[in-house]
Amino acid sequence: MHLLLLLLAFFLPPKAQAGEIIGGHESKPHSRPYMAYLQFVAQGVQKKCGGFLIREDFVLTALEKKANLNPAVQPIKLPRSKDKVKPGKVCLVAGWGRVAPNGKYPNTLQEVKLKVQKHQVCEREELLKKFYKSSIQICVGDPKENKASFQGDSGGPLVCNHVAQGIVSCGKKNGKPPRVYTKVSRFLQWIKETMKSHQVQETD
Repeated sequence: MHLLLLLLAFFLPPKAQAGEIIGGHESKPHSRPYMAYLQFVAQGVQKKCGGFLIREDFVLTALEKKANLNPAVQPIKLPRSKDKVKPGKVCLVAGWGRVAPNGKYPNTLQEVKLKVQKHQVCEREELLKKFYKSSIQICVGDPKENKASFQGDSGGPLVCNHVAQGIVSCGKKNGKPPRVYTKVSRFLQWIKETMKSHQVQETD
């Protein structure tokens, strides 16, 4: 069993809330073949989060075994190391998290389109500026719209032009945008080295 690429966990502050889709809608069946749904137990409590397939044997955040690729299960492209997602760009987030604060978890994959914000938008938010780092994170979600990721979606991808540019990370406890996403491009070298190392170990 391999539990690899636990990227998200390193960037969640202790009191931050991660993951649900607010203000979105149900995804068309099999339209997001890269999405992964993870359940695990941490300190005796069952947790739920999302992830995304980047190779048949690797999911960000984690993967227990190789995926059986088919039309409904496919990896998503990673960004280039120099890729930058500019403010104003509309990207997509999907997940199985709650659809409202204190709401129920849906039985079907939900998705929502969110607009990338300038770094200053997160830096001036009292509850975000303490841990927001523009060098490794992306500020996402229009403060004027009731659309966001929240509890249950952490680990899922921020998809821009069919490329996984970010990872659902954290935000305010009330689920209001903007929210914080980890930049995949800043960790691309580590991700590739980890996958390459794993591939070499399998062939030994």
